[in-house]
Amino acid sequence: MRFLTNYSGYLHVDGYQGYKKLEPQGVTIVECWAHTRRKFHDALKALEKADRPNAAANIGYEFCNRLFKLERQFDEGNLTFEQKLKKRITESKPIAENFFDWASKQLSKPTTIPGIGNTLGAIILSEIGDINRFDAPNKLVAFAGLDVKVSQSGEFIGTKNKISKRRSPYLRRAIWLAAGRAAFCDPVLSEYYQSLKVRGKHHLTAVGAVARKLCNIIFVILRENRPYAKKVIMKS
Repeated sequence: MRFLTNYSGYLHVDGYQGYKKLEPQGVTIVECWAHTRRKFHDALKALEKADRPNAAANIGYEFCNRLFKLERQFDEGNLTFEQKLKKRITESKPIAENFFDWASKQLSKPTTIPGIGNTLGAIILSEIGDINRFDAPNKLVAFAGLDVKVSQSGEFIGTKNKISKRRSPYLRRAIWLAAGRAAFCDPVLSEYYQSLKVRGKHHLTAVGAVARKLCNIIFVILRENRPYAKKVIMKS
């Protein structure tokens, strides 16, 4: 990024966080709607078709589609730059503002959980969709593929069990990353993690258990539409 050393003004880029180092020199980062839409599209593809219409990812995707539709209309109308700017202010800007209001409200609950920031919160919400389609926390755990798969053959039952890794890989990774942070920054989850370590559990095994606790927490705060409080932690 040395070629931008003396630059100030707007910079239209993807989500690479390194560009934010340029902000102190007068650079305003303008992120990409195409990348935003692609993330919603990828989240939708990971869901079952029956789950897509009511998913948060679909709502975000449609916001983006409305903006792209307007841009196509502006291009087809052979508008001048000044005319496009006016159209964007009067027609595109209200849609963008509604999108950010919607996204902010969506993120207001999960981001109260230690370890979940805006990015992970957006992924989690997009993958879960309508929380009411899960009637119990263990159903959400299974959807994330964080439930334990027991190895069994005849009368033999394995002792080294692994997570099932079923359904949504995006949700599983987001919750796993959040659990890895929460295990050290949230007092209750950290105590739970440490108790497993004391019992001789491997770090990854302990993080997996924290991830399942995190699924319980996410289930409760979304179903009850309230921020995180330590008392919402449930037995897993």
